[in-house]
Amino acid sequence: MPELPEVETLRRELEPRLTGRTIVESGSHWSTKFTPAVEAIDATIAEVDRRGKFLLLRLVDQRELIVHLGMTGTLSFRAALPDPDDSYLRAWWRLAESADAEAETLLFHDVRRFGRIRIVRTGDYTSIPTLHHAGPEPWDPALTPKLFHELIAKSRRAIKTQLLSQRPVAGVGNIYADEALWAAEINPRVTRLGQARAERLLEEVRRALEKGIDNGGTTLRDYRTVHGGIGGNQYSLAAYGRSGQPCLRCDTDLISAVIDARTTTWCPVCQRR
Repeated sequence: MPELPEVETLRRELEPRLTGRTIVESGSHWSTKFTPAVEAIDATIAEVDRRGKFLLLRLVDQRELIVHLGMTGTLSFRAALPDPDDSYLRAWWRLAESADAEAETLLFHDVRRFGRIRIVRTGDYTSIPTLHHAGPEPWDPALTPKLFHELIAKSRRAIKTQLLSQRPVAGVGNIYADEALWAAEINPRVTRLGQARAERLLEEVRRALEKGIDNGGTTLRDYRTVHGGIGGNQYSLAAYGRSGQPCLRCDTDLISAVIDARTTTWCPVCQRR
């Protein structure tokens, strides 16, 4: 599933191409997960933003078109209207010609249909629980080490599970949780962290996400940039997906196990419980 770095990469690509554009036509798959796409017809996009793993297209009429990519969602452009025989097309928006761009169509493909689209009043995310309850953004000045520690202390679940919950910090998924925990030398199964270790973990979460953004995201299977390219972060992963390979810090073979339904990889020496 695309995580914060992948969604932020898409946001940065979409922003100059969508800002100020008016949606003149739209269509969607019959599922109610995608039909809200057509509610954006005649709206103008004022801003392209992101919250956690969600893309937020803010409209000038005080609404937001929210896109969640799910596991296999991709966004791309096409000069013409969409192909009616396109099996994996879930939604599309026709953008009017502007002073800087020809008319074109934004396409949302999603093979497994785990993505979703919503239109809400600006800032009202009550109909999207994951977004509504999301914790602070990683670089929010309000997210101090003290606050991060307090948010973690509210739960007694494994720290890996807490990161995936989006409650202590928004945007972290399986890939970047494994990377941050490895870098911070914290076992993913621990349920309590002291202030110092929590501070180090927050630093490594930020560092892992920043590296992911700098590398254009992580492509393991489905993730693609708006231009159809792949990310490059998969070539610099230290933990995720490397079970059985040597730890880059101590040379011990990494191990993996399922923690709360998510495969997790760590070093049994560097991240001893």
